[in-house]
Amino acid sequence: MASSTLAAPPFLPTLPAPNPSKTLSVRTSVRRLPVAAFAAPSGAAAAARERRRFLERYGLNPDDFEDDAEEDPRVLGGKVRRRKLLSPKDRNVRPMMEVVRGAAFDILQSAGGSPASLRPGRWLDLYSGTGSVGIEAMSRGCSEAHFVEMDPWVISEVLKPNLECTGFLDVSHIHMLRVEKFLANAEKSQGKYPAFDYISVTPPYLEVNYSTLLDQLARSPLVGRDCFILVEYPLKTDMAESCGSLIKIADRRFGRTNLLIYGPTWSEKKRRN
Repeated sequence: MASSTLAAPPFLPTLPAPNPSKTLSVRTSVRRLPVAAFAAPSGAAAAARERRRFLERYGLNPDDFEDDAEEDPRVLGGKVRRRKLLSPKDRNVRPMMEVVRGAAFDILQSAGGSPASLRPGRWLDLYSGTGSVGIEAMSRGCSEAHFVEMDPWVISEVLKPNLECTGFLDVSHIHMLRVEKFLANAEKSQGKYPAFDYISVTPPYLEVNYSTLLDQLARSPLVGRDCFILVEYPLKTDMAESCGSLIKIADRRFGRTNLLIYGPTWSEKKRRN
């Protein structure tokens, strides 16, 4: 996008001379612009420089804007641990909270019998948005990830840059279509799509029917025999005890968010040991 030029201030009329017996108080407001800054691994200084360049690119003075208090998501573990990721603040893209993501991967690693890392495998990230879940998976040991996201702006301006900055673009596959359509295509493909070892489901809460979605997954050829399915869902939502041949191995609450994980029967035993 080309830089915009700020218009010169309009002519102001002459003000009457101030009364020296009175104190004149002038209050100026500071404009706020929520900006998702790309934070390089070198730290806060690099993030601040990138943020200034972002504002200047649009003809804005960085000194006129306050820093946003919210931090962008980051990778929590593995090869690119602590790498920050882009996350748009003015769009309906809600990355999984770090506390939920951290708990999810701790459960998966324990259930898979390898507490230090994930069992090697392929990850399918449904409703991927920023890609934070699939990126976390590759950082922790997955060989590749497939991302299903329907918004072209999110893909080009958020997801792809996040994959590039973490070094996972070459082992990632992006599918730009609705999740329901992607699952329907796989069901009709007769083996064209290989099965996955892990599937994450983190949809916008109000835009999905969880019962219908889990029914699709239960009969999908994308679900491998030893697959784990991670589902983030809101409170007061009835969830099935199983998904196809997979059983519920964890169901935890984090404020207004619930985390449910389905897995093979053998994983429940490993998790208890």
